[in-house]
Amino acid sequence: MDKLKDTLYAPEIVREIAESLKTVYPDFLVEEFLRSVFSDSWEQLELKQRMRHIALCLKQWLPENYHDAIAIMIKASPKVKGLIVMSFADYVELYGQGHWELSMQALEEFTKSCSSEYAIRPFLDQEPQRGMQQMLLWAGHKNEHVRRLASEGCRPRLPWAMALKKFKKDPSPIIPILEKLKNDPSEYVRKSVANNLNDISKDHPELVLGLCESWQGKSANTDWIIKHACRTLLKSGNKRAMLLFGFGDPEHVNIPLFEAEVESAFIGDQIQLSFQLDVNEKQSKKIRLEYLVYFVKANGKTSPKVFQISEKAWKPGKHTIVFKHSFLERTTRKHFPGKHRLELIVNGEKKAETSIQLKPAGETSIK
Repeated sequence: MDKLKDTLYAPEIVREIAESLKTVYPDFLVEEFLRSVFSDSWEQLELKQRMRHIALCLKQWLPENYHDAIAIMIKASPKVKGLIVMSFADYVELYGQGHWELSMQALEEFTKSCSSEYAIRPFLDQEPQRGMQQMLLWAGHKNEHVRRLASEGCRPRLPWAMALKKFKKDPSPIIPILEKLKNDPSEYVRKSVANNLNDISKDHPELVLGLCESWQGKSANTDWIIKHACRTLLKSGNKRAMLLFGFGDPEHVNIPLFEAEVESAFIGDQIQLSFQLDVNEKQSKKIRLEYLVYFVKANGKTSPKVFQISEKAWKPGKHTIVFKHSFLERTTRKHFPGKHRLELIVNGEKKAETSIQLKPAGETSIK
Protein backbone atom coordinates (compact mmCIF):
# COMPACT_ATOMS: atom_id res chain seq x y z
CA MET A 1 0.00 0.00 0.00
CA ASP A 2 2.88 2.38 0.79
CA LYS A 3 4.35 1.80 -2.67
CA LEU A 4 0.95 2.33 -4.31
CA LYS A 5 0.26 5.63 -2.57
CA ASP A 6 3.74 6.91 -3.42
CA THR A 7 3.28 5.92 -7.07
CA LEU A 8 -0.21 7.38 -7.48
CA TYR A 9 0.64 10.58 -5.65
CA ALA A 10 4.24 11.05 -6.76
CA PRO A 11 5.41 14.71 -6.75
CA GLU A 12 5.48 14.86 -10.56
CA ILE A 13 1.86 13.67 -10.75
CA VAL A 14 0.66 16.21 -8.20
CA ARG A 15 2.58 18.87 -10.12
CA GLU A 16 0.83 17.76 -13.30
CA ILE A 17 -2.58 18.45 -11.78
CA ALA A 18 -1.34 21.85 -10.56
CA GLU A 19 0.00 22.79 -13.99
CA SER A 20 -3.25 21.68 -15.62
CA LEU A 21 -5.20 23.96 -13.30
CA LYS A 22 -2.81 26.79 -14.15
CA THR A 23 -3.53 26.45 -17.88
CA VAL A 24 -7.25 27.13 -17.36
CA TYR A 25 -6.90 29.42 -14.33
CA PRO A 26 -3.81 31.64 -14.75
CA ASP A 27 -4.11 32.97 -11.18
CA PHE A 28 -3.55 29.51 -9.71
CA LEU A 29 -0.44 29.56 -7.51
CA VAL A 30 1.29 26.32 -8.43
CA GLU A 31 4.22 26.42 -6.02
CA GLU A 32 2.11 27.57 -3.08
CA PHE A 33 -0.38 24.77 -3.79
CA LEU A 34 2.42 22.18 -3.93
CA ARG A 35 3.89 23.39 -0.65
CA SER A 36 0.51 23.04 1.02
CA VAL A 37 0.10 19.52 -0.39
CA PHE A 38 3.55 18.31 0.62
CA SER A 39 3.24 19.43 4.20
CA ASP A 40 4.96 17.78 7.15
CA SER A 41 2.08 15.31 7.51
CA TRP A 42 2.13 14.12 3.87
CA GLU A 43 4.31 11.05 4.37
CA GLN A 44 2.08 9.73 7.16
CA LEU A 45 -1.13 9.99 5.10
CA GLU A 46 -2.63 6.82 3.61
CA LEU A 47 -4.00 6.56 0.07
CA LYS A 48 -7.50 7.98 0.59
CA GLN A 49 -6.21 10.45 3.15
CA ARG A 50 -3.92 11.89 0.48
CA MET A 51 -6.87 12.23 -1.87
CA ARG A 52 -8.79 14.14 0.80
CA HIS A 53 -5.76 16.28 1.69
CA ILE A 54 -5.37 17.39 -1.94
CA ALA A 55 -9.08 18.25 -2.10
CA LEU A 56 -8.67 20.43 0.99
CA CYS A 57 -5.68 22.14 -0.60
CA LEU A 58 -7.71 22.77 -3.76
CA LYS A 59 -10.27 24.54 -1.60
CA GLN A 60 -7.50 26.76 -0.27
CA TRP A 61 -6.08 27.80 -3.65
CA LEU A 62 -9.08 27.80 -6.02
CA PRO A 63 -11.76 30.53 -6.03
CA GLU A 64 -14.00 30.51 -2.98
CA ASN A 65 -17.12 30.39 -5.14
CA TYR A 66 -18.10 26.74 -5.71
CA HIS A 67 -19.37 27.32 -9.25
CA ASP A 68 -16.14 29.05 -10.26
CA ALA A 69 -13.93 26.37 -8.71
CA ILE A 70 -15.88 23.53 -10.34
CA ALA A 71 -15.77 25.22 -13.75
CA ILE A 72 -11.97 25.35 -13.49
CA MET A 73 -11.67 21.70 -12.48
CA ILE A 74 -14.03 20.55 -15.24
CA LYS A 75 -11.89 22.34 -17.83
CA ALA A 76 -8.68 20.92 -16.35
CA SER A 77 -9.81 17.31 -15.83
CA PRO A 78 -9.35 16.10 -19.46
CA LYS A 79 -5.70 17.12 -19.20
CA VAL A 80 -5.09 14.87 -16.18
CA LYS A 81 -5.34 11.07 -16.03
CA GLY A 82 -5.29 8.59 -13.20
CA LEU A 83 -6.47 8.43 -9.60
CA ILE A 84 -5.25 11.95 -8.91
CA VAL A 85 -8.50 13.20 -10.53
CA MET A 86 -10.39 11.59 -7.64
CA SER A 87 -9.37 14.63 -5.61
CA PHE A 88 -11.57 16.71 -7.93
CA ALA A 89 -14.48 14.35 -7.24
CA ASP A 90 -13.66 14.43 -3.53
CA TYR A 91 -13.93 18.23 -3.66
CA VAL A 92 -17.49 17.76 -4.94
CA GLU A 93 -18.21 15.33 -2.11
CA LEU A 94 -16.94 17.84 0.45
CA TYR A 95 -18.49 21.05 -0.83
CA GLY A 96 -21.15 20.19 -3.42
CA GLN A 97 -24.13 18.98 -1.40
CA GLY A 98 -25.91 22.32 -1.77
CA HIS A 99 -25.30 22.52 -5.53
CA TRP A 100 -26.93 19.36 -6.83
CA GLU A 101 -27.15 20.00 -10.59
CA LEU A 102 -23.64 21.39 -10.91
CA SER A 103 -22.22 18.63 -8.72
CA MET A 104 -23.82 15.94 -10.90
CA GLN A 105 -22.41 17.62 -14.00
CA ALA A 106 -18.97 17.71 -12.40
CA LEU A 107 -19.01 14.07 -11.29
CA GLU A 108 -20.13 13.03 -14.77
CA GLU A 109 -17.11 14.78 -16.26
CA PHE A 110 -14.59 13.68 -13.64
CA THR A 111 -15.57 10.01 -13.89
CA LYS A 112 -14.44 10.01 -17.53
CA SER A 113 -10.87 10.48 -16.30
CA CYS A 114 -11.14 8.63 -12.98
CA SER A 115 -14.17 7.17 -11.27
CA SER A 116 -16.50 9.29 -9.13
CA GLU A 117 -17.85 6.15 -7.44
CA TYR A 118 -16.89 7.32 -3.93
CA ALA A 119 -17.96 10.93 -4.27
CA ILE A 120 -21.50 10.14 -5.47
CA ARG A 121 -22.36 8.12 -2.37
CA PRO A 122 -23.12 10.92 0.11
CA PHE A 123 -25.54 12.34 -2.46
CA LEU A 124 -27.27 8.95 -2.75
CA ASP A 125 -27.37 8.65 1.02
CA GLN A 126 -28.92 12.08 1.52
CA GLU A 127 -31.36 12.04 -1.41
CA PRO A 128 -31.69 8.42 -2.58
CA GLN A 129 -34.68 8.90 -4.88
CA ARG A 130 -33.20 11.91 -6.65
CA GLY A 131 -29.82 10.25 -6.78
CA MET A 132 -31.09 7.04 -8.34
CA GLN A 133 -32.96 9.01 -10.98
CA GLN A 134 -29.60 10.48 -11.92
CA MET A 135 -27.98 7.03 -11.93
CA LEU A 136 -30.69 5.74 -14.26
CA LEU A 137 -29.94 8.60 -16.65
CA TRP A 138 -26.22 7.83 -16.50
CA ALA A 139 -26.97 4.17 -17.29
CA GLY A 140 -27.95 5.34 -20.78
CA HIS A 141 -24.91 7.58 -21.33
CA LYS A 142 -22.73 7.07 -24.42
CA ASN A 143 -19.53 7.02 -22.32
CA GLU A 144 -18.76 3.65 -20.71
CA HIS A 145 -17.14 5.28 -17.68
CA VAL A 146 -20.33 7.19 -16.93
CA ARG A 147 -22.44 4.05 -17.42
CA ARG A 148 -20.16 2.17 -15.04
CA LEU A 149 -20.61 4.94 -12.46
CA ALA A 150 -24.36 4.28 -12.61
CA SER A 151 -23.76 0.78 -11.26
CA GLU A 152 -20.53 1.08 -9.28
CA GLY A 153 -21.63 4.20 -7.43
CA CYS A 154 -24.72 2.54 -5.93
CA ARG A 155 -23.09 -0.72 -4.86
CA PRO A 156 -24.35 -1.29 -1.30
CA ARG A 157 -20.95 -2.54 -0.10
CA LEU A 158 -18.39 -0.78 -2.31
CA PRO A 159 -14.90 -1.46 -0.86
CA TRP A 160 -13.11 1.50 0.73
CA ALA A 161 -16.35 3.49 0.67
CA MET A 162 -19.20 4.39 2.98
CA ALA A 163 -21.89 1.69 2.98
CA LEU A 164 -25.25 2.68 1.55
CA LYS A 165 -27.38 1.45 4.44
CA LYS A 166 -30.69 2.26 2.77
CA PHE A 167 -29.77 0.09 -0.21
CA LYS A 168 -28.39 -2.68 2.00
CA LYS A 169 -31.82 -2.80 3.62
CA ASP A 170 -33.81 -2.40 0.38
CA PRO A 171 -31.85 -2.78 -2.88
CA SER A 172 -34.94 -2.59 -5.11
CA PRO A 173 -34.06 0.92 -6.45
CA ILE A 174 -30.81 -0.53 -7.84
CA ILE A 175 -32.43 -3.27 -9.93
CA PRO A 176 -33.73 -1.05 -12.82
CA ILE A 177 -30.19 0.25 -13.34
CA LEU A 178 -28.73 -3.26 -13.45
CA GLU A 179 -31.49 -4.39 -15.81
CA LYS A 180 -30.58 -1.53 -18.13
CA LEU A 181 -26.88 -2.41 -18.06
CA LYS A 182 -27.01 -6.23 -18.12
CA ASN A 183 -26.22 -6.39 -21.86
CA ASP A 184 -23.91 -3.40 -21.97
CA PRO A 185 -21.31 -3.70 -24.76
CA SER A 186 -18.53 -2.85 -22.29
CA GLU A 187 -17.09 -5.65 -20.16
CA TYR A 188 -15.95 -2.90 -17.77
CA VAL A 189 -19.60 -2.01 -17.15
CA ARG A 190 -20.84 -5.60 -17.01
CA LYS A 191 -18.26 -6.46 -14.36
CA SER A 192 -19.64 -3.63 -12.22
CA VAL A 193 -23.15 -5.03 -12.64
CA ALA A 194 -21.91 -8.41 -11.42
CA ASN A 195 -20.10 -6.86 -8.46
CA ASN A 196 -23.21 -4.89 -7.52
CA LEU A 197 -25.29 -8.06 -7.54
CA ASN A 198 -22.65 -9.84 -5.48
CA ASP A 199 -22.90 -7.05 -2.90
CA ILE A 200 -26.69 -7.40 -2.81
CA SER A 201 -26.46 -11.19 -2.48
CA LYS A 202 -24.79 -10.86 0.93
CA ASP A 203 -27.98 -9.36 2.37
CA HIS A 204 -30.67 -10.55 -0.07
CA PRO A 205 -29.59 -13.88 -1.60
CA GLU A 206 -33.06 -14.90 -2.75
CA LEU A 207 -33.58 -11.62 -4.61
CA VAL A 208 -30.31 -12.04 -6.50
CA LEU A 209 -30.93 -15.71 -7.25
CA GLY A 210 -34.37 -14.93 -8.64
CA LEU A 211 -32.92 -12.23 -10.87
CA CYS A 212 -30.08 -14.48 -12.03
CA GLU A 213 -32.51 -17.28 -12.85
CA SER A 214 -34.50 -14.89 -15.03
CA TRP A 215 -31.34 -13.70 -16.81
CA GLN A 216 -29.79 -17.13 -17.36
CA GLY A 217 -29.51 -18.20 -20.98
CA LYS A 218 -30.59 -14.83 -22.37
CA SER A 219 -27.11 -13.98 -23.71
CA ALA A 220 -23.42 -14.74 -23.22
CA ASN A 221 -23.13 -11.40 -21.42
CA THR A 222 -25.81 -12.14 -18.85
CA ASP A 223 -24.50 -15.67 -18.32
CA TRP A 224 -21.07 -14.25 -17.47
CA ILE A 225 -22.62 -11.64 -15.17
CA ILE A 226 -24.69 -14.10 -13.15
CA LYS A 227 -21.76 -16.48 -12.63
CA HIS A 228 -19.59 -13.64 -11.35
CA ALA A 229 -22.50 -12.24 -9.32
CA CYS A 230 -23.08 -15.54 -7.52
CA ARG A 231 -19.47 -16.14 -6.50
CA THR A 232 -20.10 -15.46 -2.80
CA LEU A 233 -23.23 -17.62 -2.81
CA LEU A 234 -21.31 -20.44 -4.47
CA LYS A 235 -18.46 -20.18 -1.98
CA SER A 236 -20.96 -20.36 0.87
CA GLY A 237 -22.45 -23.54 -0.60
CA ASN A 238 -25.88 -22.07 -1.33
CA LYS A 239 -27.89 -24.96 -2.80
CA ARG A 240 -30.03 -22.84 -5.09
CA ALA A 241 -26.93 -21.18 -6.51
CA MET A 242 -25.27 -24.57 -7.01
CA LEU A 243 -28.27 -25.88 -8.94
CA LEU A 244 -28.39 -22.72 -11.05
CA PHE A 245 -25.01 -23.66 -12.52
CA GLY A 246 -25.59 -27.40 -12.74
CA PHE A 247 -23.84 -28.51 -9.55
CA GLY A 248 -26.28 -31.08 -8.22
CA ASP A 249 -26.48 -33.13 -5.05
CA PRO A 250 -23.07 -34.77 -4.42
CA GLU A 251 -24.63 -37.74 -2.60
CA HIS A 252 -22.88 -40.23 -4.87
CA VAL A 253 -19.52 -38.46 -4.85
CA ASN A 254 -17.12 -39.55 -2.12
CA ILE A 255 -13.66 -38.56 -0.91
CA PRO A 256 -12.19 -41.62 0.85
CA LEU A 257 -8.74 -40.06 1.11
CA PHE A 258 -7.59 -36.47 1.68
CA GLU A 259 -4.09 -35.83 2.99
CA ALA A 260 -1.18 -33.41 3.08
CA GLU A 261 2.28 -34.58 2.10
CA VAL A 262 3.63 -33.44 5.50
CA GLU A 263 2.21 -33.20 9.00
CA SER A 264 3.78 -29.80 9.66
CA ALA A 265 5.22 -26.90 7.70
CA PHE A 266 6.72 -23.48 8.30
CA ILE A 267 5.17 -20.11 7.56
CA GLY A 268 6.33 -19.30 4.03
CA ASP A 269 6.24 -22.92 2.82
CA GLN A 270 4.16 -24.37 0.01
CA ILE A 271 2.60 -27.75 0.71
CA GLN A 272 1.19 -30.42 -1.56
CA LEU A 273 -2.20 -31.98 -0.89
CA SER A 274 -3.95 -34.87 -2.61
CA PHE A 275 -7.28 -36.64 -2.51
CA GLN A 276 -9.20 -39.42 -4.20
CA LEU A 277 -12.44 -38.46 -5.92
CA ASP A 278 -14.91 -41.32 -6.33
CA VAL A 279 -17.74 -40.53 -8.75
CA ASN A 280 -20.37 -43.22 -8.25
CA GLU A 281 -22.69 -42.11 -11.03
CA LYS A 282 -23.82 -43.74 -14.28
CA GLN A 283 -22.73 -40.74 -16.32
CA SER A 284 -20.43 -37.73 -16.05
CA LYS A 285 -21.25 -35.34 -13.23
CA LYS A 286 -20.53 -31.63 -13.07
CA ILE A 287 -18.53 -31.01 -9.90
CA ARG A 288 -17.27 -27.88 -8.17
CA LEU A 289 -14.26 -28.74 -6.01
CA GLU A 290 -13.09 -26.36 -3.29
CA TYR A 291 -11.13 -26.50 -0.09
CA LEU A 292 -11.61 -24.51 3.07
CA VAL A 293 -8.67 -23.44 5.23
CA TYR A 294 -9.28 -22.42 8.83
CA PHE A 295 -6.46 -19.91 9.29
CA VAL A 296 -5.25 -19.38 12.84
CA LYS A 297 -5.44 -15.73 13.89
CA ALA A 298 -3.26 -13.79 16.34
CA ASN A 299 -5.73 -14.46 19.18
CA GLY A 300 -5.70 -18.21 18.53
CA LYS A 301 -9.17 -18.32 16.98
CA THR A 302 -9.63 -19.39 13.37
CA SER A 303 -10.97 -17.66 10.28
CA PRO A 304 -12.14 -19.75 7.29
CA LYS A 305 -11.38 -18.97 3.66
CA VAL A 306 -12.53 -20.89 0.59
CA PHE A 307 -10.23 -21.69 -2.33
CA GLN A 308 -11.42 -23.17 -5.61
CA ILE A 309 -9.74 -26.23 -7.12
CA SER A 310 -11.79 -26.83 -10.25
CA GLU A 311 -15.18 -26.79 -11.94
CA LYS A 312 -15.69 -29.50 -14.54
CA ALA A 313 -17.54 -32.67 -15.47
CA TRP A 314 -15.98 -35.86 -14.10
CA LYS A 315 -16.54 -39.30 -15.58
CA PRO A 316 -17.66 -42.14 -13.31
CA GLY A 317 -14.81 -43.84 -11.49
CA LYS A 318 -11.90 -43.06 -9.20
CA HIS A 319 -9.72 -40.00 -9.78
CA THR A 320 -6.60 -38.78 -7.96
CA ILE A 321 -6.23 -35.00 -7.66
CA VAL A 322 -3.08 -33.24 -6.49
CA PHE A 323 -2.85 -29.52 -5.71
CA LYS A 324 -0.69 -27.11 -3.73
CA HIS A 325 -1.34 -24.49 -1.09
CA SER A 326 1.04 -21.70 -0.14
CA PHE A 327 1.51 -20.35 3.37
CA LEU A 328 3.57 -17.48 2.00
CA GLU A 329 3.02 -14.17 3.79
CA ARG A 330 0.93 -11.68 1.80
CA THR A 331 -0.16 -8.09 2.22
CA THR A 332 -3.74 -9.37 2.57
CA ARG A 333 -3.00 -12.31 4.87
CA LYS A 334 -0.63 -12.78 7.78
CA HIS A 335 -0.07 -16.32 9.01
CA PHE A 336 0.23 -17.44 12.62
CA PRO A 337 1.51 -20.73 14.06
CA GLY A 338 -0.98 -23.41 15.07
CA LYS A 339 -3.12 -26.24 13.80
CA HIS A 340 -4.73 -25.35 10.46
CA ARG A 341 -7.73 -27.49 9.57
CA LEU A 342 -8.56 -28.04 5.88
CA GLU A 343 -11.90 -29.26 4.55
CA LEU A 344 -12.63 -30.55 1.07
CA ILE A 345 -15.90 -29.27 -0.39
CA VAL A 346 -17.86 -30.93 -3.21
CA ASN A 347 -20.76 -28.94 -4.69
CA GLY A 348 -21.06 -26.99 -1.46
CA GLU A 349 -20.89 -29.98 0.90
CA LYS A 350 -18.02 -30.96 3.17
CA LYS A 351 -16.72 -34.40 2.21
CA ALA A 352 -13.35 -34.80 3.96
CA GLU A 353 -10.86 -33.02 6.16
CA THR A 354 -7.23 -33.03 7.18
CA SER A 355 -4.93 -30.71 9.11
CA ILE A 356 -1.42 -29.37 9.18
CA GLN A 357 0.59 -27.85 12.01
CA LEU A 358 2.02 -24.50 10.93
CA LYS A 359 5.23 -23.43 12.66
CA PRO A 360 7.00 -20.06 12.83
CA ALA A 361 9.25 -19.36 9.87
CA GLY A 362 12.63 -20.95 10.46
CA GLU A 363 15.79 -21.90 8.68
CA THR A 364 14.60 -25.44 7.98
CA SER A 365 11.54 -25.71 5.77
CA ILE A 366 10.12 -28.02 3.16
CA LYS A 367 11.00 -27.32 -0.45
